[in-house]
Amino acid sequence: MNQERNMKFMQIAMSRLPEAKQFMEQKGIEITMEDIQPMMNLLMNVMNDAYELGRSDAQENTE
Repeated sequence: MNQERNMKFMQIAMSRLPEAKQFMEQKGIEITMEDIQPMMNLLMNVMNDAYELGRSDAQENTE
């Protein structure tokens, strides 16, 4: 995985973290940073998959 892209993805994810934390707390779910780390890893994988899909689609449309 591209480290620079991953850092950008992490910045995006971290900017949304307060929103996600508030949503979970409204549902009665308390979370800590230890709880969040596996979800952040999952989110990073999803974002990388979405990036690759978009890149693949763009290449197909330029051919």
